[in-house]
Amino acid sequence: MALTMGMRFLVRSVLRPWACLRGSAVGPKESAAGYDLGPRRFGSQRVLVEPNPAAGIAVMKFNNPPVNSLSLEFLTEFVISLEKLENDKTFRGVVITSNHPGIFSAGLDLMEMYGRNPAHYAEYWKAVQEMWLRLYQSNLILVAAINGASPAGGCLISLSCDYRILADNPKFVIGLNETQLGIVAPFWFKATLVNTIGHRAAERALQLGLLFPPAEALQVGMVDKLVPEDQVQSTALSVMAQWMAIPDHARQLTKNMMRKPTADSLVKRRDADIQNFVSFISRDSIQKSLQKYLEKLKQRKG
Repeated sequence: MALTMGMRFLVRSVLRPWACLRGSAVGPKESAAGYDLGPRRFGSQRVLVEPNPAAGIAVMKFNNPPVNSLSLEFLTEFVISLEKLENDKTFRGVVITSNHPGIFSAGLDLMEMYGRNPAHYAEYWKAVQEMWLRLYQSNLILVAAINGASPAGGCLISLSCDYRILADNPKFVIGLNETQLGIVAPFWFKATLVNTIGHRAAERALQLGLLFPPAEALQVGMVDKLVPEDQVQSTALSVMAQWMAIPDHARQLTKNMMRKPTADSLVKRRDADIQNFVSFISRDSIQKSLQKYLEKLKQRKG
């Protein structure tokens, strides 16, 4: 259960689905690595999309301040945005990044897991599952342009992409740090990490709840490349070009061959996994632990 780290504020807003979106924001043209990202930005309230149909690329930016926590509304909008891009055969690749440099995503929203009823916990965990399954099995080329700290759920999103680029700032740590809060990472979080950095490194990282600074993250294989902060997105677009040089059918079949067994392990156990989460998060001891952590955050805010 990936928990939000460093969350100082908890922002709740009304869900505004894709809808084409009447809430679209129009922004200036942006170019990087030879790619014209187009004259307008569209998407949902919490997930901005900068499309470049001519290049077959879109840039998705998390926009759920202050720390891009993975609220139920955010997860819903993210999956809708990704599904829309997957269904539009114009696009072959997506760069995933944050619209708020300094924080990629701080993880799951604690307020979705505290003081709610079992039905809400079940709905929320199903949305978390859906996000991961969509990302991990996507036929699109997914490049994570990690321009800020990426603990817990933010790390899971990064690990689910095909390639990870991290800004070389010692404050931008990444890892699955659940045990530091007395929580156990679900089996599919574990499997995603093992598939990325190997069993022994993953076992150590998960037991200790390690958050790796950039140099260590690169060394252990959690990210593929470090670049200066102002070069994260341009590097992601350059990397995307290398991946797009490979015929889609061959790359997609290979990706499916590598990832399907891991994804299937959750697909076959989704209901049981939801029940386990609801049972776990509903425990008095876990609710008290979350309460203490939230109170600590309020004290920091004060």
